[in-house]
Amino acid sequence: MVRVYETTPLESNPSDLTLPELTLVVLHGWGSSTALMQPIPSELGTKYRTLSIDLPGHGASPPPPSGWGVPQHVELVRAVLSMNQVSSFALIGHSNGGRISLELAASNTLPTPQFLVLLAPSGIKRPRKASYYIRYWTAKLAKLPFVWLPNPLKEWCLDWLRHSYLWSFLGSSDYKALTGVMKETFVKTVNHYLEGRLSQVGCPVLVIWGTNDDSISKYQMDLLVAGLSNAGLFELKDAGHFGYRAHAPAVIAAILNMAAGK
Repeated sequence: MVRVYETTPLESNPSDLTLPELTLVVLHGWGSSTALMQPIPSELGTKYRTLSIDLPGHGASPPPPSGWGVPQHVELVRAVLSMNQVSSFALIGHSNGGRISLELAASNTLPTPQFLVLLAPSGIKRPRKASYYIRYWTAKLAKLPFVWLPNPLKEWCLDWLRHSYLWSFLGSSDYKALTGVMKETFVKTVNHYLEGRLSQVGCPVLVIWGTNDDSISKYQMDLLVAGLSNAGLFELKDAGHFGYRAHAPAVIAAILNMAAGK
């Protein structure tokens, strides 16, 4: 099972014997962990119950049993909610955690989140550079000689190709750093796009993005906000992809403002 960290207002104020109804669930990005999301849960935990999840293969959580896509991550979050008896919640997701948050909200399966706060969320396609298409079609051509082979020979050849020097050269730096089921999980996750699902997100959404983010573009954030029925974009000037750390007070204030108006 994954590692889940909990904070409650009772820890900072033991005399308060009641917990607020709303629980804030914090989801980190790819290659990150709950530890990197601090101080958001600890600060929010003075007013609300928070649950921070180390997603499979990250932080203190073991890898998934097989290559997982975004739907399996959504099922995991829902299982954590159920195990912790959470009925009223909001999601705070950074990067890939934002992608998972959007997919969960779009599913409209009860319980649905009260609101989303997305920190430089992924899940929206960005315009591709020529180098991407060169790698993409090279990979397609490299697989072509094997696709007509009968099984199990075809699978053996494709597995050999995926472990070859050529395949490692074509992959991204994040992909090259992975082993085992995390490679398949990475591929399934980063290729999960949500443009066609945005109209199904019914809750309010606040998108927070740094103007110097070189991983997520303003173009993607504008498409995301435009596709949602109730969303706004808050820009962190001169902040990068992890701008929520350098601008933690502003981010925490924005989240508390969303929670107060839920």
